[in-house]
Amino acid sequence: MAKEVAGLIKLQIKGGAANPSPPVGPALGAKGLNIMDFCKQFNARTQGSAGKLLPVIITVYTDKSFDFVVKTPPVPIQLLETAKLKSGSSEPNRVRAARITWDQVKKIAEEKMPDLNAFTVEGAMKMVAGTARSMGIAVKGKPPFANQ
Repeated sequence: MAKEVAGLIKLQIKGGAANPSPPVGPALGAKGLNIMDFCKQFNARTQGSAGKLLPVIITVYTDKSFDFVVKTPPVPIQLLETAKLKSGSSEPNRVRAARITWDQVKKIAEEKMPDLNAFTVEGAMKMVAGTARSMGIAVKGKPPFANQ
């Protein structure tokens, strides 16, 4: 018999750095979960991407057990990492903070593809390019899918 879901918790935690302090402790404690058990499991599962901000969705069951799914890092974080910036432009419509190539956009789109609601890589690339534009990051060149 399937367990009954009591709720979902969505958090963003740095990989390999979950600890009982806020925001993890209060969010899990409110649902009555074992905080240290989650921290140990999360840190073990995310050792490979230590330091990166990772979204996690925790499914809480009525018997106080839980499952969690770790997603890929958010697109803005990946764009900042690729462009080697600390933050985007303060005036994205006027001042360009950096430039990236379509190959870099494609790499980010392919990595983020499972978490996006796009059917093709080209669609995911358009989403990533739009996020870059709103951050003041210009994409160099002509889009590879413009010929179609």
